[in-house]
Amino acid sequence: MAATEKTSLVWLRDDLRLDDNPALTEAARLGLPLTVVYVLDEESEGIRPLGGAARWWLHHSLAALATHLEEKGSRLVLRRGPAGDIIRTLASQTGAGHLFWNRRYGLPERTIDAELKSWAEEAGIEATSFQANLLFEPWTVRTGAGGPYRVYTPFWRACLAAHDVRDPLDPPAELPASAASGRGVPASDALGSWNLLPHAPDWSGGLAATWTPGEDGAAQRLTDFLSGPADDYGTGRNIPGTEGTSRLSPHLRFGEVSPFRVWREIRRRFPHRIPADVGIFRSELGWREFCWHLLYTNPELATRNYRPEFDRFEWESLGKKELAAWQQGHTGYPFVDAGMRQLWQTGWMHNRVRMAAASFLVKNLLADWRIGEQWFWDTLVDADAASNPANWQWVAGSGADASPYYRIFNPVTQSKKFDAAGNYLREFIPELAGVEGKAVHEPWTADAPGYPAPLVELPESRERALAAFQKLKDA
Repeated sequence: MAATEKTSLVWLRDDLRLDDNPALTEAARLGLPLTVVYVLDEESEGIRPLGGAARWWLHHSLAALATHLEEKGSRLVLRRGPAGDIIRTLASQTGAGHLFWNRRYGLPERTIDAELKSWAEEAGIEATSFQANLLFEPWTVRTGAGGPYRVYTPFWRACLAAHDVRDPLDPPAELPASAASGRGVPASDALGSWNLLPHAPDWSGGLAATWTPGEDGAAQRLTDFLSGPADDYGTGRNIPGTEGTSRLSPHLRFGEVSPFRVWREIRRRFPHRIPADVGIFRSELGWREFCWHLLYTNPELATRNYRPEFDRFEWESLGKKELAAWQQGHTGYPFVDAGMRQLWQTGWMHNRVRMAAASFLVKNLLADWRIGEQWFWDTLVDADAASNPANWQWVAGSGADASPYYRIFNPVTQSKKFDAAGNYLREFIPELAGVEGKAVHEPWTADAPGYPAPLVELPESRERALAAFQKLKDA
């Protein structure tokens, strides 16, 4: 590389794709020698380390990304450490004149990015960021009074009324060769040295059997969903024993598909009128956006009640035995237990069951919602910094546009309504395989060897929760 020749540096984060990646597209357009880097940052202040299931996904997503970059003529550099320090060092090593990334919305991440932009300006490096992972950025959607929305429906209505959704960018046909200095191309960590995969024991067999991390897997999920389940999404999304949902959530979480691509594919398949069921799916994309907007203005969403009055709520101290029963799917209520076992086996849980399992923890067991949020953070492949805490607070009643605290999901009623034949229950709870008919929803009325008795009684625990909420209201 000539001493005067500048290079480009693209820093990938939660955007592990070539398709519709504005930062990568701009670097390809410039045509300068290119370094593409991913930094595993578990040290910067405020950065939340990934949970175990997400670490498994990240390993395989990065491996897939590296292959795609090599096919386009580039390579993926892996570095580990404080991201700000890593990017400064790598920019110096490669003689970067241009630094590109796609924007993030959590406060610790925004702080790192802002500090890097200031440093780059002083260093004579052009740092440019792009909108890539949200359809509507938080500062662009405001109420008439100029503040953030606290209720979802008017928020989403405002998004759709006032903002266009841009078309996605095609992946670059090719990428410039890797940047190099007098010491050669920048060194990269070996992916295996990060120890993202579980061992001793390796509990990831069910994850591997369920998912294909990476851009190809995301594209196939989107195609499969729009070719079938999307047509009946309004009802299918509530039936946990069927493939009624998109299962795009982990792919969106790691940015293997952009929401702009999902939006465009919907419009392409339904150019004249969006069917009602597909419209419901689009509104779920809207809920994802809403969660990120909440995090943007409430950086401590995972640790502090959105509604401060819940700071006075008297959660009960949950014993280790009771917590383990919930975590392992041994509460004695099949709908909750099937979901918790599905989570452990596959790193994912059907949303209808997530609501029931979360409600059981925070209302029937009166456990602080943060306990459940942390468990889901560690075990979900799709846990992100916004949706995970926002949804837990929604169930707990402490969040924005939250489900009223007095709305307590009855797991027996839920399973009878949404898994009437018990197929989902029997799939994940082998102890119930021999329980016939409707008794599968209430196995304490039948012979179910090895299956535990109910951890608590539903009527009594419901009344206890309502009494605790009334005490909060009266305080």
